[in-house]
Amino acid sequence: MSRRTERVASTIQQELAQIIMRELNDPRLTGMPSITRVKISDDLSVADVFVTVMGTPGQQTAALNALKHSAGLMRVRLTKQLTLRIAPYLKFHLDEDLKKELELQEILHKVALENAELDRKRAEAAAAAAAAGGHPPTEAGAEAEPEKPNPEPQQG
Repeated sequence: MSRRTERVASTIQQELAQIIMRELNDPRLTGMPSITRVKISDDLSVADVFVTVMGTPGQQTAALNALKHSAGLMRVRLTKQLTLRIAPYLKFHLDEDLKKELELQEILHKVALENAELDRKRAEAAAAAAAAGGHPPTEAGAEAEPEKPNPEPQQG
């Protein structure tokens, strides 16, 4: 995106948030919709508006339909508030990136817990081996080999 399209997208995001909060009185907008990002085409004719809505999947779909239904009204309001001759056509989408991000964080949390459990078991095994008078176990059964002298003489 060029600098201009980024500025227009940012302005559209801010203005749409104000319009949704102040002017839309649709009962389907139960969970407060948040505009996460706006992607705008290079010719400024189409704006993809990504939203997240707290609630059940049914409430999210209802809120998305309410936003799609009022897209014409919001476009008229944008035309008046922005210094554009024609406001872009608004396409609303549920932002799936947030859901993917939450799933990824959950997976990373599980991995961290598993690593902590493995570290705890290794520490217990090392403590038990040290208490028994043995050497602590090495990683993957690799034995520490003594260094072999280099058969070639060093040139200095």
